[in-house]
Amino acid sequence: QVQLVESGGGLIQTGGSLRLSCVASESIVDIDAMGWYRQAPGKQRELVAVFNRFGSTNYADSVKGRFTISRDNAKNTVYLQMNSLKPEDTAVYYCYLAKRLSYYWGQGTQVTVSS
Repeated sequence: QVQLVESGGGLIQTGGSLRLSCVASESIVDIDAMGWYRQAPGKQRELVAVFNRFGSTNYADSVKGRFTISRDNAKNTVYLQMNSLKPEDTAVYYCYLAKRLSYYWGQGTQVTVSS
């Protein structure tokens, strides 16, 4: 069972920046996928940014050019740098990891962007 612990959420004004972190309880070198999803009130959970097993990244169109996903394998950590935040980015952000045919979610961290 892999544990994922997110941090870095909070309340920020429009145009501001936040960096989310997700620490996994074991190595992330051999993942199938790892990244971030988000869920706004009344909406379905959606992909934000993710690494695949080859190290390539995929971003939601709504965050391209503003968000950057990165990883530090030595720290078992994936980051999400969020710049130029907008009120529509307000959501609970969840870390996601797929490994050895299983998938795991973190508990979520709230990001609120005020207008």
